[in-house]
Amino acid sequence: MDKIIMWIMAVGAVIGGIDYILGNRFGFGKRFEEGFLLLGPTALSMAGIICLTPILSLFLKNAIVPLWVQLGLDPAMLGGILAIDMGGYQLAKDLAISPNVGIYSGLIVAATFGCTITFTIPVGMGMIEQKDQPVFARGMLIGIGMMPISLIVGGLLCKLRLVDILIQSLPIVILSIFLMIGIGKFPKRTVKGFSIAALLIKILATVGLIAGTVCYMTGWNFIPNLSPIEDAMAVVSSIGVVMLGSLPIAELLQRLLKCPLSWIGKKTGMNNSSIAGLLIGIVSPVPAIVMIKDMDRRGKVVNAAFLVCAASTLAAHMGFTFSVERDFVLPLLCSKLVGGMVGVVCALIFTR
Repeated sequence: MDKIIMWIMAVGAVIGGIDYILGNRFGFGKRFEEGFLLLGPTALSMAGIICLTPILSLFLKNAIVPLWVQLGLDPAMLGGILAIDMGGYQLAKDLAISPNVGIYSGLIVAATFGCTITFTIPVGMGMIEQKDQPVFARGMLIGIGMMPISLIVGGLLCKLRLVDILIQSLPIVILSIFLMIGIGKFPKRTVKGFSIAALLIKILATVGLIAGTVCYMTGWNFIPNLSPIEDAMAVVSSIGVVMLGSLPIAELLQRLLKCPLSWIGKKTGMNNSSIAGLLIGIVSPVPAIVMIKDMDRRGKVVNAAFLVCAASTLAAHMGFTFSVERDFVLPLLCSKLVGGMVGVVCALIFTR
């Protein structure tokens, strides 16, 4: 199945590349170009963290892992707290006792829970207007509440037993409950806390990037055990190559699904901006968040719930998985899409 998906991405790259040569006549060339333009932001957000992963892993092994093991949990789950493309995968794999749990945490958990707490919540709540924050927060609550379904689907496809998924995911579920309470009862303080956490991750990523650059240029490794920046940039480049094809394919899907989704929008009482947000959010959450102001109230809740699990499915997250674990692209896609759709259905049920 992964080969079929890769061939589809390759076709997308051909379509986008030819249209780029023709001067972006059909709009696919622009998406093709964006695949390269996103290399810079992608490298800034994740390369430095990848460089620092051995150091973070060493710290966790000495500080937290012994207690984690005593509780009967695989320390790989600690890596899932970070986003998949912000060091979560590398950290989970390095800490893992079981390889399957390492993949489950580094891909499935990091692409849903990790992405939500390190990116979607702080960025989303920081970008949208204050009057929309309670509605957006309600959607986040629904999406987080449905996240266990996404984790179970992804875990089963990662060849874990249901009982192992439930045991290993228990800390994530507990953190999700606290997160839901925080968003529901203390939204401003919760968002401020996650914004501070996101800033600390940004600082760490920048320090790692500086250290890796200095080591590459001079040979002076002033931070011991630093991973070579060439390895980090290889991962970034792999993501960029996949996005050359995935972004044109996503554009094609948006056009093909526009009519049926517009029909669904009319049946569910959501405006065109709300439907467009779902199509765009599956590629990148930022433009979907920007469109929140143009959505109706129900659409805002539905889109927020959808983004919790489904954000960046067809772009950065799929591209990252292709670069590190090709055999697990399908579990990632199924997990994120099922979680996103369940979030949408639940949000429709809880809104009028």
